[in-house]
Amino acid sequence: MIAFLWTLTLLSIIATMLIGLYGIARRPSLVKKLIALTIFGDAVNLFVVALGYRLIYPVEPPILPEWEKGALSNFIAHSVDPLPQALVITAVVIGMAVNVLIAFAIIQMYRIYGSTDVRNLRRKLPEILREGL
Repeated sequence: MIAFLWTLTLLSIIATMLIGLYGIARRPSLVKKLIALTIFGDAVNLFVVALGYRLIYPVEPPILPEWEKGALSNFIAHSVDPLPQALVITAVVIGMAVNVLIAFAIIQMYRIYGSTDVRNLRRKLPEILREGL
């Protein structure tokens, strides 16, 4: 039963990643691309956290216990890996900063060119290049 739930969880994470990639590649609106990028990034973070999880019961947090005989070997066998958690915390902060930067660029494009549609911006590209950035 545990293996089935674990497989179902991983498949749903991968499906969410594919939905995010589809939104990035196929949606013409930059706002929708930003939303898809956020969904993709969150799914990747969830996948990395899932990689650090152990399928051993009981799972313990990665906090060193008081010194007792055999406590260290039990800690190593049952605690989750803290490295993916630390990497995900860093990725969340960096992802938030990147999303804010992209959102600012999208707002500026809308203010200057009047559209967030990539197709309209592509048609206006010769004008944009003539005017200079």
